[in-house]
Amino acid sequence: MKKKKVICIGEALIDRIRNKSNQGFTDFLGGAPANVACALSKLKIDSIFIGRLGSDDYGKKFIKQFNELNVNLDFLQLDNDSSTRVVNVDRDQFGERFFSGFEESSYSCFADEVLSKQLIEEQILNLEKSFLETKYLVTGTILLSSQMSSETIFFLLQKAKEFDVKIVIDLNWREVFWDHSSFSSEINQAARVNLIKKFLNHADVLKLAKEEASLFFDDVNPYLISQQLSNKPDVIITDGKNPVVWYINGSQGITETPTSQKIVDTTGAGDAFLAGLISKLISSGYPSNEIEIEDCINFASACGLLTCLGEGAIERQPYYENVNKFLGSLIS
Repeated sequence: MKKKKVICIGEALIDRIRNKSNQGFTDFLGGAPANVACALSKLKIDSIFIGRLGSDDYGKKFIKQFNELNVNLDFLQLDNDSSTRVVNVDRDQFGERFFSGFEESSYSCFADEVLSKQLIEEQILNLEKSFLETKYLVTGTILLSSQMSSETIFFLLQKAKEFDVKIVIDLNWREVFWDHSSFSSEINQAARVNLIKKFLNHADVLKLAKEEASLFFDDVNPYLISQQLSNKPDVIITDGKNPVVWYINGSQGITETPTSQKIVDTTGAGDAFLAGLISKLISSGYPSNEIEIEDCINFASACGLLTCLGEGAIERQPYYENVNKFLGSLIS
């Protein structure tokens, strides 16, 4: 059986983005693993989302969006005793976005903090059947800031390895999540970094931003970062509109990214990039030379750029045809 599915595990949340005028805000569906699952579906890759939402209006909006994009929700958990997380995204004096905290909830925690291992174990036969068809498991590090969700992600990683599913980790460092969680708020930054670095040893493919590479590895060389981890993963380092540096399948290189004067909002660009990369790894096979690697990175970069041409992460993600049309326009 050819493995072609992707399982995305983690947070689905609301990005409450401050308008450019700083007058009011707009809510968008987001959360890195949820973004990747939706972007993959638009790129003709079957995706499964495993996460936990509140049984609230935001949870219902997510389910509607996932269903419209045919994202599999067999393992989605709904919670009556916690809410879907709302992240406040403000802008500085230059218009750049930053996470400023969360909307207060009447519940003691957010739904993504209590992803239940027990509920997944109750569906273990279905999960194992899904793993038989799954090529990649995608996750980030935010779930590690919660004790319950952390236990669940480690359980899922172990199960994935039993079925030879490759692990893709997007570091996605968001300290505000750790500061807020009752489990991790007492842990200092050095301990948080060490906990995450240990987790990264599970990766077969690691994607991270340049500033994350500096913070966690004191290095921005993807090969040297790979050598610091036990799995010696392939490493891709993004840096906004700047070139992508990578170490993939024994080769190392730098790939320029396409640019545009029409950038509106960079929310979710990295998630679209990762989805584009994974979609190429599945549809074209793992790249065996620098030309094939460049092709994968170019496709991924186009996915990231096209997502920036409007507001919100999921809404602006490109479909497969849009990406190919854009790449064709660069050649002609």
